[in-house]
Amino acid sequence: MRVPHPPPPLPLVLAGARGHGRRHLDNIRRLERTGLVRLAGVCDLTPLTGAELDGFSPSLRQSADFAGLLDATGARAAVVCTPLQTHADLATAAAARGVHLLLEKPPAASWAAHRRVEEAVREAGTACQIGFQALGSHALPAVRALISSGAVGRVRGIGAAGAWVRDAAYWGRAPWAGRRRLGTVEVVDGVLTNALAHAVSTALALADADRAEDVTGVETELLRANDIEADDTSCVRVTTTRGVDVVVAATLCAERPGEPYVLVHGESGRITFWYKQDRVLVQRAGHGPEEHVHGRTDLLENLLAHLADGTELLAPPARSGAFMRVLEAVRTAPDPLPLPPDAWHTAHDTPTPRRVVPGVDGLVAACADTLRLFSETGAAPWTAPSAPSGTRTA
Repeated sequence: MRVPHPPPPLPLVLAGARGHGRRHLDNIRRLERTGLVRLAGVCDLTPLTGAELDGFSPSLRQSADFAGLLDATGARAAVVCTPLQTHADLATAAAARGVHLLLEKPPAASWAAHRRVEEAVREAGTACQIGFQALGSHALPAVRALISSGAVGRVRGIGAAGAWVRDAAYWGRAPWAGRRRLGTVEVVDGVLTNALAHAVSTALALADADRAEDVTGVETELLRANDIEADDTSCVRVTTTRGVDVVVAATLCAERPGEPYVLVHGESGRITFWYKQDRVLVQRAGHGPEEHVHGRTDLLENLLAHLADGTELLAPPARSGAFMRVLEAVRTAPDPLPLPPDAWHTAHDTPTPRRVVPGVDGLVAACADTLRLFSETGAAPWTAPSAPSGTRTA
């Protein structure tokens, strides 16, 4: 009896191997050891050193020309972790060559660019996975099952809160950091659209409203304490066809760094999901609190399984549609309002100075807890009704 040989490793190119891209490089190294992939090329403006490529074949190609590298290596798949304003062009270049793709979030810097990616992938018949890693969490189906079973009663709304710390080095990390646009090129590097985009995406997923057609309206309140173009302290309300509002509040000017979370408000209880930790806390009437930590499916492994046997993709572009409606509302809103100088101070507890907004940690938590926008809480003078940067309807 002939024993079938396993398929050869899938040749793969990584675009953007530094910064967050190092995580992808490490993950590809792990998967290469299992025989699932072979790193055929790395696309980066500055070639990686031998130490950075330890464990990979010395014959792999390096080039700053992504399209040329795909052609030269015969890659079947690519991971793109480059500046967000480059995502759409690189994704369409991959699709034009029949190359399957793991595309980092956000998938594009505008709704039109996102549609261009979707159309390119559909026409090419290639698979595309968007890098919203939390969509691979096993906690998501577990929480959905709890909701469907009526464990916390009818869902009244979904809140999400993120309070992170980012210092001056973060805003100086690249020419596009903290920018809404570079000349005529859209960037939209804000707290809701990039740094804490997972909070938005995960909240929409738990609301079962992650597709573009699920969104009926988006309200934004965009603010900034830092001397940047984009927003660093913002909130958004998304109204959905299911009648469940999603409110997300986030800041990069926290007093202390915290774990971001999504909060399901039920009529007889609540479910808190710390999505980076895959941790779920259920609190409901007639029961003691229950806490569970779930596993997670790696999105690149899921893409490979899809290519091998048709396993359903966990984060296809269509499931980013609602998120892209939010990004588009942020992109087209008036520029974020600067907070008054007395609303923030400079701290020196990080490698470079950072701006801190006193009380903002509690404020973003209050928005998630009450499903209110900043201006509706009355919690600080700068949250007065005149502060919102605009309302956009999807």
